[in-house]
Amino acid sequence: MEYGLIIGVLVVGGALMYFFLNSRMQKKIQEANDKADFTIKEAELVAKRKLDEAQTKAEKLIAQAEQSNEQIKQKKIQEAKEKYVQMKVDFENYKAEHKVEMKERELAAKAAEKDLEVKEKALETRIETLEQKEAEVVTIKENLEVQLKIVAKKKEELDQANEIRIKELESVARLTEQEAKDQLMDAIRAKSESEVLAIEKEAVSNAKLNANKEAKKIIIQTIQRMAAEYTIENTVSVFTLDSDDVKGQIIGREGRNIRALEAATGAEIVVDDTPESIVISSFDPIRREIARLALKRLVTDGRIHPAKIEEVVAKVKKQLEEQIIEIGEKTIIDLNIHGLDAYLVKMIGRMRFRSSYGQNLLKHSMETANLCATMAAELGLNPKQIKMAKRAGLLHDIGKVAEEESELSHALLGMQICEKYNEHPVVLNAIGAHHDEIEMNNIISPIVQACDAISGARPGARREILESYLKRIGELEELAMSYEGVQKAFAMQAGRELRVIVESEKVTDQVADDLAFMISQKIQDEMQYPGQVKVTVIREKRSVAFAR
Repeated sequence: MEYGLIIGVLVVGGALMYFFLNSRMQKKIQEANDKADFTIKEAELVAKRKLDEAQTKAEKLIAQAEQSNEQIKQKKIQEAKEKYVQMKVDFENYKAEHKVEMKERELAAKAAEKDLEVKEKALETRIETLEQKEAEVVTIKENLEVQLKIVAKKKEELDQANEIRIKELESVARLTEQEAKDQLMDAIRAKSESEVLAIEKEAVSNAKLNANKEAKKIIIQTIQRMAAEYTIENTVSVFTLDSDDVKGQIIGREGRNIRALEAATGAEIVVDDTPESIVISSFDPIRREIARLALKRLVTDGRIHPAKIEEVVAKVKKQLEEQIIEIGEKTIIDLNIHGLDAYLVKMIGRMRFRSSYGQNLLKHSMETANLCATMAAELGLNPKQIKMAKRAGLLHDIGKVAEEESELSHALLGMQICEKYNEHPVVLNAIGAHHDEIEMNNIISPIVQACDAISGARPGARREILESYLKRIGELEELAMSYEGVQKAFAMQAGRELRVIVESEKVTDQVADDLAFMISQKIQDEMQYPGQVKVTVIREKRSVAFAR
C-alpha cells in the first residue's frame, strides 16, 4: 500500500512537472512571439528537449521506486517468516514449561490435601481432649466450691476462737491489742537504734583506723608518679655586658638614661663596680624581664637616649604580651585542657613571670594540675572528674596574677575571676576552698588542696627565710639531744634527715630501735616541717687495744 502510494506520488509529480514545463514552454513561446527573438522552430526544439528530459527523469524515478518497493517487500516477507518461526519455537517452549508447571502444581495440591487431612485429624483429637478437660474442670470447680465453704466455716470458727483468746489475754495482761502492739514496736525500735549506733560506731572506728593508712598510700603513690624540677626564682637578674665602657652610655649624662629606663620599666637598675655586669632588681618578674630585654636591644643598637629608651620599652612590652599569650596556649596544650576563655589563657601565661616563696607560679600550677589528675585517678574517679581536677589544679592560684588590685585573698579573687568567665561550679569551689576560706562541697576541692600542699612542701620547691631555716635545724638537733644516751645529733640535707649518734655503753641495739621511733614521733607531734624527716640512730662499739 505504501509503495503504491509512493509510485502514485511520483507519477503525479511527473505529470505536474510535465504540466509545469508545458506551461513554461507556452510562456516561452509567448515571449518569443512578443519579443520576436526566437523562431517557432527553436521554441519547439527547446520544448521537445525539455519534455524528453522530463520524461527520462520520470521514467528513472518510476524504475527506482518499483525496484525499491520490490526490495522492501522481499525484506518484509523474510522478516515475517523469521518471526513466525520464532513464535512457533516460543510457543512450543511455553507449552512445555506450562506442562511441567501444571504437574508441579498438581503435586503440590495433593501434598497440601494430605497435610489438611492430617491437621483435621489432629484438630479432632484436640477437640476431644478439650472436651475431656472441660469436664474435669467442671468437676474440680464443684470440689473447690465445697472446699471454700468448708474453709469459710473453719475461718469463722478460728475468728471466734481468736476473739476469745484475745479477750482472755487482755484480761490477763490488762492491755488492749493496740497497746500491746505499741509496746512491742517501742521495744523493737529501741533495740534497733542501739544496734545501729553500735554498728555505726564500729564503722567509724574502722574508717578512722584505715583512713589515715589509705590516705598516705594514695598520696605516696601520687608523689611517686610525679617527677618535678627543683626550681627557685630570684628577685634579681644579672645582665652581662661585653665591655664596661657601655655602663657610661647606660647611665647617660647626669644619669638621665638610667632614670628614664627605671621610670619606663618600673625596675631598679644597679650599676656598680662588678665587672661586665648590671643588676636588674624588682619583685615583679614581668617588669624585670621587660628591663632585661630593653637593655639587650639598646646595647645591641648602640643608640641610648631617653626617647629611644621609651620607644624600645614600648616595643618590648608589646612583644612580652604576645609571648605571655603564647606561654598560656602552650601550657593548656601540654596539659590537654580545652575550652578556657582567652583571658584566662593570658592569665596563665602571666604566671610564668610570678613566683611564690621562690617557686615559679606557673611551674607550681602545672605540677599541681598533674598531681590532681594523678590523685583523682588513684581514687578511681571517672575521666570527666579527672579532667576537672586537672583544670582546677591549674587555675587554683590564678588570683595571684590578677591585673586589678583587690582586698580579697588570692583564692577568693581567683574564684571570682573564673566565675566571670563561666568556669564550672566544681572548679570554682575547688579554687575558693583550697585555703579553707569557703566550705568544700565536692570531691575535687580536697584533692586540689592536698596537691597544692604536696607541690609547695616538696624538697627544693620553695626558699625558706634563713632565720627560720636555722631555727628549725637547731630545734631538730636539740630535740634529739634531749634523750638520754645521745652523744651527738646532726641535721642534714636541709633538715630532711637527722642522724643521731648514741653511746654504745648506755644504749643497746633494742633501745636504739625504740629511740629512732620515739624521736620520729616527737618530731611529728611537736614540729612543723615540709615533706618528711628521716631519723637515723647510729650505735657503734669500738674495741681498741695497743701492742707494745
